[in-house]
Amino acid sequence: MLESMLNAFRAPDIRKRLLFVLVILVIYRALAHVLIPGINPTLLSSTTPDNSGFFGLLSLFSGGDVRRMSIVGLGLNPYINATIIMQILQSTIPSLQALSREGEYGRNKITSYSRWLSVPLAMLQAYGILAYVQASEMQQSGIQAYSTPFSFEKYESLTMILALTAGSVVLMWLGELITEKGIGNGISFIIFAGIVSRIPATVGSFLVSPDWLELFVFGIVGLVIIFVIIFVQEGQRRIPIQYANRVRGHRIYQGGSTFLPLRVNMAGVIPIIFAISILLFPVQIASYFQYSSISWVHTVATTITTWLATNGPLYLSLYFLLTFAFAFFYTFIVFKPDETANNLRKSGGFIPGIRPGAPTEEYLRRVALRITVAGALFVATVAVLPMVIAALPTFKNLANAGVGVGLGGTSVLIVVSVVVETMKQLEAQLMMRSYEGFIR
Repeated sequence: MLESMLNAFRAPDIRKRLLFVLVILVIYRALAHVLIPGINPTLLSSTTPDNSGFFGLLSLFSGGDVRRMSIVGLGLNPYINATIIMQILQSTIPSLQALSREGEYGRNKITSYSRWLSVPLAMLQAYGILAYVQASEMQQSGIQAYSTPFSFEKYESLTMILALTAGSVVLMWLGELITEKGIGNGISFIIFAGIVSRIPATVGSFLVSPDWLELFVFGIVGLVIIFVIIFVQEGQRRIPIQYANRVRGHRIYQGGSTFLPLRVNMAGVIPIIFAISILLFPVQIASYFQYSSISWVHTVATTITTWLATNGPLYLSLYFLLTFAFAFFYTFIVFKPDETANNLRKSGGFIPGIRPGAPTEEYLRRVALRITVAGALFVATVAVLPMVIAALPTFKNLANAGVGVGLGGTSVLIVVSVVVETMKQLEAQLMMRSYEGFIR
């Protein structure tokens, strides 16, 4: 890996792309320190919410910026949610399904729809976050100078929502700049930078009251999880494909053999995002009423937030089950056995020993179902295991330092995936340069 990085910096064009990515990430982290209007930084720093609770999970994709009330505090959550919604709609709306098959034009149109959809989602999410702040002890501590942040007689309230929405749109633009002029997927790089930016603060919190035995054990567990992630993420079931001889015009094209790679974890981190979104929704709604003056409303809201505490057994059990279920759901949205079998039949390809058409579709569905069981177990275990360890009494110091959330399944999967994919693209660029030099 180090050799590839050194070789990449020696190549002028690749070095230019890497430096462009670095500049964009520096701009992103600079924006992360710009607060939205109407926030008192002194009171904000003294009444920061618990890192392991609701704000800790919302901060997962934004590097903690939502806890600082930064203008980029929403991160790319609205755009990610919009992209997921559009992918689901492609499977249910025939017009979108037909548009997705129109090549680059169709993909660009769907991406444009995702961008527009992310704007109202960002406004709704900004409204929800500010409502949570209003309902929490932060509001009682005086961060907001007025009674409600949603009275549009107060222009500062609308300014807060628009500032958070604009920050999310700017992040989306920066991510697309990285994709266009840098290396790798820009959206993933922005999320990667947000997660990695939490490491210095986490290390500083741990050094206040260090326990090196806990750190050693937790580090070993983290390394094992990273190894398993790389091992499973790169795992494929390669289905052999044979092509018969084809006649086009007056030419006969010799048939060949290849393979259809089916990844063990085709869903990636999407199941974890789905599970977190569903589990956070009742907690977010209950938090609005947790400080209600009506006794029974206060009791119900407090009960929900207590039962669904992020380190509680009910939350961890539901987190595991929902992640496991959504892994199957999203895998069969991404991979469609009927379309794959139909495309193979049209191109003259077939699986040895399997008849084209319905038998091929059934075979692909059966194989995908079997490998998805392993992939779903992997994703659910990686998502829950660090939180289970951080919830143990012997690891309370690490959990209080934010390590439990920082090493959560989503963050580890994203960080490892971004690093692996970036190294693959660097090696591909270097190999391309070697071939170009050989041709010259």
